[in-house]
Amino acid sequence: MQKIQVSEARSRLLATATRIFYAEGLHSVGIDRIVAEAKVTRATLYRHFPGKEDLVVAYLRGVSEMERDGIGKILSGNPPAADALRAIAGFIAESIQSAHFRGCAFLNAAAEYPDPKHPVHQAVLAHREWFLRTITDLLAQIGDTPPEPAGRHFVLLRDGAMASGCLTDAAAVGETFLQGVEGILQFRLDSATT
Repeated sequence: MQKIQVSEARSRLLATATRIFYAEGLHSVGIDRIVAEAKVTRATLYRHFPGKEDLVVAYLRGVSEMERDGIGKILSGNPPAADALRAIAGFIAESIQSAHFRGCAFLNAAAEYPDPKHPVHQAVLAHREWFLRTITDLLAQIGDTPPEPAGRHFVLLRDGAMASGCLTDAAAVGETFLQGVEGILQFRLDSATT
């Protein structure tokens, strides 16, 4: 299989947009600023991304890929499901405590693009569906009750932690999130023995 060569200008545009979009928001950042900071022409930008929304979708897909890679590394060792979920929760709690944390890129994007039919919102939903399915599939390996409610609970805890992590003490938020995940796991483990 031949790997597609990505241009250096496209990579620079996407890296610049990723940095600025996450730090400052999607609507507040204009194309002119991205072009200037990426040191490319407008023509180069539009050759790679027909419009700003295409760049926003590419940014979200890049963030999704980074999260998928991080979780993929956790799952690559084929740990028991409960250990994998604890490691994923730890990965999330650690990200909340990073120096430049500004909340969840996907929740932030959904707030700026609330129309469920919009391509940006669709990119958010695609990532969230993948994440929920990943968590639910792991939870299905633990306990005998249906895993879907526990999966939704995990995602709800994650969303709350991501929103709270940039508003208050990130370490305390991470600890509370980890305790909540442990509660979900304990319930699932208990259901397997009763």
